[in-house]
Amino acid sequence: MRLNRILLSTALVVVALVAQVSVLARLHLPGAVPDLMLLVVVGLGLVYGHTAGCLVGFGAGLLADLAPPADHATGRYALVLCVIGYLVGLARPDSGRVRSATVPMLAVVGAAVLSTLLYAGVGSLVGDTAARHVGLSGLVATAACYDLLLAPFVVPLVMTMARRTVSDPLTGDGTAVAGGGDGGYGRTAKRGFRVGRVSRRNRLGGRGRGGRLGVQSGLLPRAGRRQPKLKGVKRL
Repeated sequence: MRLNRILLSTALVVVALVAQVSVLARLHLPGAVPDLMLLVVVGLGLVYGHTAGCLVGFGAGLLADLAPPADHATGRYALVLCVIGYLVGLARPDSGRVRSATVPMLAVVGAAVLSTLLYAGVGSLVGDTAARHVGLSGLVATAACYDLLLAPFVVPLVMTMARRTVSDPLTGDGTAVAGGGDGGYGRTAKRGFRVGRVSRRNRLGGRGRGGRLGVQSGLLPRAGRRQPKLKGVKRL
């Protein structure tokens, strides 16, 4: 990941964590808590791809595990968001631009359901059975509903900010070239193609002009013209 992507991802994750801990966690909504950090990971994964999504998800989850008032095992949420960031990054288009709102909304719903199930599954492995007492089906339904309501306000903003770090033609991953066609490879290819065509024209034109000049000046004999015979000179 480039430096500008790392700085943007870190800033977005920190802001999302502060908003989730100080605002969303204190609303005392029935069922699950709206997961703002999950939406940030989804938005960044759809733009950066599966590798960066995996790294951002792991860092965001680890930060959430260490931030108070976390009451679960360290690394539990990091594993969940790492898997979510990787899977969401696989849904990234080849051009790097999502042209429909259907893909982000489906990614949000799938990430909300899968993250809740993974979190409960990892908790059962370490002896945390709180999800069974609350009701896993209720947690999954409310998590998907809350995240889907917040997604139109969070995911497009995150994706717009992330695309600005990808628009540099020197990113090295070909995203700007495939997305906008203004990258260094595109310009070099077009320019090289034009230069090749011009040089080929000049080469062909030079041959044509040289041939015409030779015929007009009489340096080269024309086809079908008989050379005059000179008396007293033996022809070879």
